[in-house]
Amino acid sequence: MQSQPIDFHPPATQAAPILLPVTSTLFADRAERFASLAGQHSLGDWLNFLADLSRAQHEVLQGLPSLQLPDARTLEQARTHAMPPLNASSLPRPAAWRLALQQLVQRLQATAPESGQAALTALLAASESELEALADMLLKGEPDMARAAELPFVAAALQIVFTQLASQLEASHLHKLDAPGVCPCCGSLPVASVVRLGSAINNLRYLHCSLCNTEWNVPRATCTACDTDKEVALHEIDGSKGAVRAETCDACKSYLKIVYQEKDPKVDPVADDLATLALDMLVDEAGYERSGPNLLLFGAHSG
Repeated sequence: MQSQPIDFHPPATQAAPILLPVTSTLFADRAERFASLAGQHSLGDWLNFLADLSRAQHEVLQGLPSLQLPDARTLEQARTHAMPPLNASSLPRPAAWRLALQQLVQRLQATAPESGQAALTALLAASESELEALADMLLKGEPDMARAAELPFVAAALQIVFTQLASQLEASHLHKLDAPGVCPCCGSLPVASVVRLGSAINNLRYLHCSLCNTEWNVPRATCTACDTDKEVALHEIDGSKGAVRAETCDACKSYLKIVYQEKDPKVDPVADDLATLALDMLVDEAGYERSGPNLLLFGAHSG
């Protein structure tokens, strides 16, 4: 594993602070990325299934109607108090997420590996209260590992609904929160960050929400967990092309991955994160703790 200090001079122009998800392409592009990464990969079967899962997310999302946003008063309170307007941990969830889950499960039953079939069957048979309890434990980061095989599917359905909700907001009405590592849209933690290409955002780093797929600009060479710029370094696996690195912080002993479109324009924060679990193992062994989850990971590659 290679490690190097970060030396970065911020751009003179102001970046777009928040990028809302593009529902017409996001999950379809992610599916293609998973399928591309699966080739010659030791976890190829799992990555190919995640391609099927992402493709199913795209299909379900395209059939999803516009969802009801929080009322004007709630949105105004969120702006006034610098709170996420779609706060996943405190606001009621749209019931549509359970319908999205049912549709996902039905689409995946034909292609799911044997180890996932029991989870799909259990989800179809689960009551509304059981499903809401699973969603609660997932969003609170307190998973019951006895239900781990079901959680990636619950997460995938929640991602569909929260991505749709986020896309209906006005980016100009959103503001980054005081906590830099928290999504300004739904209050969730980031899965990774991405250094983007593009005329207005070239070479700028955005954190990517693990739940609603919103992105928000944060300075490079800054810890996304504790906001320090003093003890941050990048690590990559020897022989890699540098498209995915782990950004570690010695101040809080946390890390999060960062993916670079300059190295590969098709990188995806969710897919490339799961295709580089060897990098997680290396930085875990070095004493760093991951600061944000990948919601598709719980129990997904076991068995």
